[in-house]
Amino acid sequence: MKHYFLMAGIAAMSIFTSCGDAATDSTTDSLNGDTTAVQELPKSAEIAKADLFQTADSAKTIGTAKFYDAGNGQITMDLQINYPERADSVVAVHFHEHGDCGNKGENTHGHWNPTNENHGKWGTAPFHSGDIGNIQLDNKGIGSVSVTTDRWSIADTAKNNIIGRGIIVHGGTDDYKTQPTGNSGPRVGCGVIRKM
Repeated sequence: MKHYFLMAGIAAMSIFTSCGDAATDSTTDSLNGDTTAVQELPKSAEIAKADLFQTADSAKTIGTAKFYDAGNGQITMDLQINYPERADSVVAVHFHEHGDCGNKGENTHGHWNPTNENHGKWGTAPFHSGDIGNIQLDNKGIGSVSVTTDRWSIADTAKNNIIGRGIIVHGGTDDYKTQPTGNSGPRVGCGVIRKM
């Protein structure tokens, strides 16, 4: 009889152990991008943000750029534009040197380029650390882009600190080759990156 209880106890432990392993595997799968996972992992807290406004009328919001700590020294930017006046068009977006949107965005000066590289297309060397690139706006003027990179920081003393930089939305398309701006057209939107 004691032998029977001992065997039943071992069997029960075996079942609980295998269930525990399955739960661990499920969590690992969801971390590896398993689309069947029910629970979504929480997004990290915002570390910086820029509200974007029309340069012709600074009371009119046209979008936001939100920045998150992506871990391992990387930052993710989720940029969304909602600009009905530019519906069905392509706009170029760049980080600029200064966080001053005055004079219709001209006070931001040139592209932010802490690595002293030529202007180009993001991800295809060479390119500025602020060369976000072209965003297609739909028939309502809505478009978005998400970038994750280790080229940006929010540390006060870092050379690649994005805090206080301007974000410019251009009225034209970046050709990714004209130096140093990509021939992107007028500055139609502007915002300043601020630490949260």
